[in-house]
Amino acid sequence: MSLATENLPATAGPTLPACLRHWADVAGDRPAVTFTDFAVDRAGRRRTLTWRQLQERVDAVAGALPVRPGDRVAILCPQSADYVVGFLGAITAGAIAVPLFDPGLPGHAGRLAAVLTDCSPTAVVTTAAAEDAVREFLSGLPGGERVAVLAADQPAEGPARAWPVPEAAPDDVAYLQYTSGSTRSPAGVVLTHANVLANVAQAVHGLGIDPASGTTVSWLPLFHDMGLVLGLITPLAMGMRSVLMDPLAFIERPVRWLELLSDHNGSWSAAPNFAFHYSATRVREEDRARLRLDRVAAIVNGAEPINPDVLDRFHAAFADSGYRPEKTRPAYGLAEATVFVTTGPGEPPRVATFDRAALGTGTARQADDGLKLVACGVPVGQHVALVDPETGVVLEDGSVGEIWVHGPNVGTGYWQKPLESTETFGARLTGDHEGLPEWPWLRTGDLGVRHDGEIYIAGRIKDLLIVDGRNHYPQDVEATAASADRDIRPGSVAAFAVEGTDTEAAVIVAEHRRHTELTTEDERALAASIRRLVSDAHGLSLRDVVLVPAGLVPRTSSGKIARAACRGHYLDGDYGKALVR
Repeated sequence: MSLATENLPATAGPTLPACLRHWADVAGDRPAVTFTDFAVDRAGRRRTLTWRQLQERVDAVAGALPVRPGDRVAILCPQSADYVVGFLGAITAGAIAVPLFDPGLPGHAGRLAAVLTDCSPTAVVTTAAAEDAVREFLSGLPGGERVAVLAADQPAEGPARAWPVPEAAPDDVAYLQYTSGSTRSPAGVVLTHANVLANVAQAVHGLGIDPASGTTVSWLPLFHDMGLVLGLITPLAMGMRSVLMDPLAFIERPVRWLELLSDHNGSWSAAPNFAFHYSATRVREEDRARLRLDRVAAIVNGAEPINPDVLDRFHAAFADSGYRPEKTRPAYGLAEATVFVTTGPGEPPRVATFDRAALGTGTARQADDGLKLVACGVPVGQHVALVDPETGVVLEDGSVGEIWVHGPNVGTGYWQKPLESTETFGARLTGDHEGLPEWPWLRTGDLGVRHDGEIYIAGRIKDLLIVDGRNHYPQDVEATAASADRDIRPGSVAAFAVEGTDTEAAVIVAEHRRHTELTTEDERALAASIRRLVSDAHGLSLRDVVLVPAGLVPRTSSGKIARAACRGHYLDGDYGKALVR
């Protein structure tokens, strides 16, 4: 797969601060960032910063930060324009930004503490409203009382240091993107300015976005890789307007996201698969009638397994609003490659049905009935190879293998984890790999297949269910289990393997909307139905079925099912009497 980059669009500068300076100089009065605040006004109060205003606020934060080159600065702001200011202020000060979240985000205190301990920040940027909570949180961490705290909306007057900030170089580290921890504890991906800006150029070209007329619209959290690159870095690099909203505002009323997309011609966005399902089922017909989704350029679907039935439902729900299937761009990516790796062309998403048994033995063979997978397109400006994870040999098209990536967008490693960095970012190909570099390759840990020129994602290696020598893909088993009852929450089922007497055995944990109303007999009957469906569809005998109330299947910070964490809860007996054997 060609690594040609001659057709990629140019960014406004070689570093993030240089991009900001460029737009402040040439388009200072144009809107740069608009935050639509639904917490203070149900209609959404819009607060906008021009490029010049953004530059001035970033410089104020940079000047007030008591840091030296290479120090880490954690961004603990709520979703807002202040987050953008704090993130860019840290980088402009010569520090390494660490995009995180304020301690008030429910359910993530443990992850926040682990990341702060790992990166050892010299300073934290937050807001005046969140400052007390941030200081209290830091006081509970070793050495936390020594961390300087700065409010992005009220930076101290006057410089905090006398020495000049050195000009950033493309190979300098811009920020640490901590992984969501779906299969391990969070690790900080080290990303340089060159990595990040290369990925912006790749994504803009691959998606066919016109920077001159495009507007990014995003509710994704800015501490997540896709949210950061979509909502902050891409518009900064290409001079586009960024329209942001809080994730909670989307959850409360998903139509708000679609209304903001309707407000701007050439708008584009990205969201995980669940957001497409959520929007299709929660937006009322009278609200759909007011939308102008013909103005949308593209919506990327990524960050979790893409369900073809969900895409069909979304396309049908918003067809009369002007939305067309070719506007949906299935994509694949990961934090270790900045974010974007492959994306589809401007045509309706392609769906292929593969024989389950053949796929379990490593071969993608089309069938009339089986596992439906959505094509995630092709790479742009980077190499993607499907590789035997044991031997490092490149596999032929149609063979299931680990996805390996090589390109200028791939990070340099994990923060202070040399062994893990070498294992993940320093893989080598063996055997015949004509036209592909031998080294270094990023091992993604994801399984996929190249079919008819496009990449299809099968699942994660560590999540594979290997029972009686056969491979089963957990998301496929989970979808079958979810079909047993309409009150099993879609996307809230976890399938994982545990040690059995002679081999591994499979377990299902499923959230049920009316769990408190179920009798013991109801639970047993539903468990039996799930067992029967999974056995018929997959030839897989389940050891246990666990029915739990909504919210008990753990997720990563990006919304993916955290199967390893769910397995841990199961083995620790945390589900108690919910267990049905």
